[in-house]
Amino acid sequence: MNPLQRRIAHLDMDAFYASVELLRYPELRGKPLVIGGSRDRQPVLADGSRRFARLRDYSGRGVVTTATYEARALGVFSAMGMMKAAKLAPEAILLPVDFAAYRHYSQRFKTAVAEITPLIEDRGIDEIYIDLSAHPEASVPLAKRIKAAVHGATGLSCSIAVAANKLLAKIGSELDKPDGLTILTAGDLERRIWPLPVGKINGVGPQAERRLARLGIHTIGDLAGSPANLLLQQFGRSYTSCLLAAANGIDERPLITASEPKSISRETTFERDLHAQQDREILRAMFTSLCTQVAADLRRKGCRGRTIGIKLRFADFRTVTRDLTLSSATADAQVIRRAAGECLRRVSLEHRLRLLGVRVTTLSSAGHDCETTPVQGELVFSTRVDEAAAETR
Repeated sequence: MNPLQRRIAHLDMDAFYASVELLRYPELRGKPLVIGGSRDRQPVLADGSRRFARLRDYSGRGVVTTATYEARALGVFSAMGMMKAAKLAPEAILLPVDFAAYRHYSQRFKTAVAEITPLIEDRGIDEIYIDLSAHPEASVPLAKRIKAAVHGATGLSCSIAVAANKLLAKIGSELDKPDGLTILTAGDLERRIWPLPVGKINGVGPQAERRLARLGIHTIGDLAGSPANLLLQQFGRSYTSCLLAAANGIDERPLITASEPKSISRETTFERDLHAQQDREILRAMFTSLCTQVAADLRRKGCRGRTIGIKLRFADFRTVTRDLTLSSATADAQVIRRAAGECLRRVSLEHRLRLLGVRVTTLSSAGHDCETTPVQGELVFSTRVDEAAAETR
């Protein structure tokens, strides 16, 4: 099929965790709000009154889970150390995470969309891809109907973009946030995509952006017109191919709509490259958070997994993975954290990191009881080192 004949939508909930909290605490609307930290800091007191903590009063080594647009305007973003965020936005309200509530609203918005169009790829708690190619309704009214259904089911807003493929739809959903509706046609590549910074391509992090800048490449349009030989010297064949394809709007990946997942994974690209020793506490908090999220995803999908793996991408774009197979399947966050930690100890962490990921594979139904404690004598390790390339997903 010609990619231009496809209609792929990317739906992204607007500041999802924070927006869910604002449903409970509407008096905080319009104020900078940061989500993160311990559940010990509950805003509702025993007598029913509310007392909201300020970010300036935070002390610890936690990281920001998400923030409202008002807090983002002050420079606060996801995965930032909370102490650094406190310096940027000391008066911001701080609320603890509530994953149970977020999963509840996630299921509600996805169910609402599925009632209109069932071809959905689940990309996490707050975003999905939707294949609209065979739907008879025109893109604009269909997108409006989907947005209205999401709002009706949750009381929350979302941003949606319709394009020829997943890559463009993903970029497009960020263009008109919040509450955006964006339609990208073939003629919009040069007009709306090429002027954007190269960092808007998913998989191009701060380090890659800086390397491209040293080559005089600042926008996606600059990248699209760059000779391959120039990029090969810096990034290698695989990543260069990904970069040029993405810059020219090429992405033939299908939607993965199968109900039975083959793996569950979470990963994050850091705002800056982190050092295993100098940024130890930040990395530890992120690592634990990823394991917790993977465990929650497993339970939500009714799965357990036997093979626990990690993914590390270093500042030089070298990607390393490690896997560990347990004697029995698990969906327990502590077990996953211990196993992932065993994998991590088998990697030399002398160089700075730009990405960290955790995954669970060899999945099975959680319909029967399984032992969740790994047996050291029965662990099976595997190692793979890839020279490269970030995924443009």
